[in-house]
Amino acid sequence: MKTPINMASIIMKALNLTLLSLILTSISFQSSLYANISENHIFNYNARFHPVIGQYGMVASQEENATKVGVDILKRGGNAIDAAVAMGFALAVTLPRAGNIGGGGFMMIHIATDNQTFALDYRETASQKSHRNMFLDDSGEPNNQLSRNSILAVGVPGTVAGLTEARHRFGTFSLKTLLKPAIQLAKHGFVVNSDLKQSLSQAKPRMNGSESAMGTFFKKDASEYKVGETLVQKDLAWSLKQIAKYGKDAFYSGNISKKFVAFMDSQEGLITHEDLKNYQPVWREPVSGSYRGYDIYAMPPPSSGGVHLIQMLRILEGFPIKEMGHNTADTIHVLAETMKLAYADRSKFLGDPEYVSVPVQPLISEPYTAYLRSKIDRSKATKSNLIQPGDPIKISEGNETTHFVVMDRWGNVVSNTYTLNFS
Repeated sequence: MKTPINMASIIMKALNLTLLSLILTSISFQSSLYANISENHIFNYNARFHPVIGQYGMVASQEENATKVGVDILKRGGNAIDAAVAMGFALAVTLPRAGNIGGGGFMMIHIATDNQTFALDYRETASQKSHRNMFLDDSGEPNNQLSRNSILAVGVPGTVAGLTEARHRFGTFSLKTLLKPAIQLAKHGFVVNSDLKQSLSQAKPRMNGSESAMGTFFKKDASEYKVGETLVQKDLAWSLKQIAKYGKDAFYSGNISKKFVAFMDSQEGLITHEDLKNYQPVWREPVSGSYRGYDIYAMPPPSSGGVHLIQMLRILEGFPIKEMGHNTADTIHVLAETMKLAYADRSKFLGDPEYVSVPVQPLISEPYTAYLRSKIDRSKATKSNLIQPGDPIKISEGNETTHFVVMDRWGNVVSNTYTLNFS
């Protein structure tokens, strides 16, 4: 029998480690080392670096305060979904460049008792007023400023709907309880660390045009917060209190939505009250595949990560990775070459399934992945500009996004990636 793995995004992060360099803060509670740990081959006990071992649960996120929030929920008897929802709202406070209530994301949920895995799509959607030429300049050419930094670039947010939907279906704690840690962090503040200071410093030139942004993330004289000082976000605390009291309606039809749409109107934005009221997260069927005897479940389109994760794993399955050695030049070479091929396909075939037909099964099929594997030269790197998207249909017929994971004592797992798109 194959052993199920449901934390597909974790593997995705590991595969891209050399590119992402994302450091996760991991905390377990009531962790203990077992007497037979020397018999466990997951890691080498004599190595310099050891993973954290937890008997009753594990939380991993990019930010320490949010990680502690998740651990506390598990300690109090909450399940992985409860902890994940609390962390999602906490990261909106403590990791402002990626954590959010105004963005969107994808959540994978594994329920151990039923041995079922679910995929929740709560990415942002386009306003009903959006049109195909909205990001073109007067001469008809694409304008990156319009698509990245203008009011037109804002999508209808999905995070609040997604987190509350996950809690409603699988959580055990009240929304009020799960939002309390985030409210406290926003209302009373938290200590600024070097990472936050640097990210705010980098974003400051773009924030200068916004009075509210400057008022939130910088001092009254526009100077930056120093490491060790406390950042308080009173407006965000108010928003979180509204959500705790009125649920998602506060964001999509209540007091928050009124402020949101009023701002949109003042800036000639596109999002309306109707857009917000109509927003719904979508439960989708996970994309699945196998790797060396393990079942892999991952997020389906419109996320591209899950499809290409499985595609890359199937390509890599044909290489003797264990014999080549962990992080050796040979291993990193085949990883990089595999990623090049997958991302070439991503550029052509992946999109929103509401509007385009995504050839998921052909992309992850054995014939097509074997064909891609045959294109990898183990003796030299292929120039990226020479790699074009493949033809999976034909073959088969022959820093601004953050991720966190929770596993509870019952074996339930949540793997969540959400984003603001840009910092």
